Amino acid sequence: MAFQTYSLFVLSIIMISFGHVENRLNLLQLQDDIDKLKADFNSSHSDVADGGPIFTERLSSWTERNEKRIILSQIISMYLKMLENTDRSKAHVRNISEELHTLKESLSDGSKKIEDLKDLTKLQMSDLKIQRKAVNELFIVLQKLGDTSSSHKRKRSQFQRLCKC
Repeated sequence: MAFQTYSLFVLSIIMISFGHVENRLNLLQLQDDIDKLKADFNSSHSDVADGGPIFTERLSSWTERNEKRIILSQIISMYLKMLENTDRSKAHVRNISEELHTLKESLSDGSKKIEDLKDLTKLQMSDLKIQRKAVNELFIVLQKLGDTSSSHKRKRSQFQRLCKC
């Protein structure tokens, strides 16, 4: 039962975050399809609760809308990858996959950002040429960081002036 609520919760967050709130009927249909998928995966097995949630726990630290788009695009990709190996002849699997593909298309910017992050982890920072390029870009990077932090400070100070807390 907890997994059922968990799956609906994750899909609800995904749909709400990307403007699919008007598709309430889709969400209700998806709940039925998810119930069937749970039966396929025997998700009522006792080991499902071991180790806690795998997605919802990570969602809580991603608070900004654009941040959520990044993590949710990755989560959707993982669901789609999981469903690649399921029986596509079943209508509920096709329905869930189609909805996830639709959501994935609306997140193309989040997917690109994930790829940028992955590419950064692959950089060979011990390579002298990469080090030279990095040093040449250091001032610009620090400048961007300063722009980002000062805009957050401005937003916070504006809020404090407005708030009579």
